[in-house]
Amino acid sequence: MVFIRSSLCYTKSGYSNDNSIIRVVDIMCGRYQFTAEQADEILQIIQEVEAKYGSNAAEGIRQGEITPGCKMPVLLASDEGPTPELMVWGIRTPKSMLINTRAETALEKPTFAESARYRHCAVPSTGFYEWDKAKRKFQFSLPCSPVLYMAGIYDVRNGVPCYSILTTAANDSMREVHNRMPLVLEREQVEPWLFDLKATEQFLCMIPPLLDKQPLDAQIGLW
Repeated sequence: MVFIRSSLCYTKSGYSNDNSIIRVVDIMCGRYQFTAEQADEILQIIQEVEAKYGSNAAEGIRQGEITPGCKMPVLLASDEGPTPELMVWGIRTPKSMLINTRAETALEKPTFAESARYRHCAVPSTGFYEWDKAKRKFQFSLPCSPVLYMAGIYDVRNGVPCYSILTTAANDSMREVHNRMPLVLEREQVEPWLFDLKATEQFLCMIPPLLDKQPLDAQIGLW
């Protein structure tokens, strides 16, 4: 996929000051949902961003469907516990933006190995979207939970903090739609993923929890 860079997110149209064009490399999970109205935990994250960066930063956080290139909150390890930081979705390379990283090979790839070992983040959402081969759109969420966290890794490229969502083989709840899925974390797994770096390999090979699936047939476009 090729996207022209805009000031907020990478979309099919919209030009940056340098009219640069990059290629978005996505295995799957090219959109997720982030909506404060659906979850008090998401609202709390936005409030923490406001306390840290100011109201303009908080107001600039996109809500609804999140696309690659958006600057969004992710949770990082800190002395105070999991702490939100604003980062751009997609780790930049000279010719591409890597929005997903295969969990199975993250520690082997030079592009990701150091981040996979030492720079973990948790991506808060209220669900994610995926399309099947017929281009039917589905929303996935955790049963009995308004918040879904995805394991991610982060880096700083050209002075810009950025993150990539880890993906793994689809479990039974996802397999009919796609053969890959995000590495979804249960709420109690968020802190161990962020703080216990010795458990990295265990997390990278785990099977995510089963998810609820909701068809969204009215929207079939991928981008």
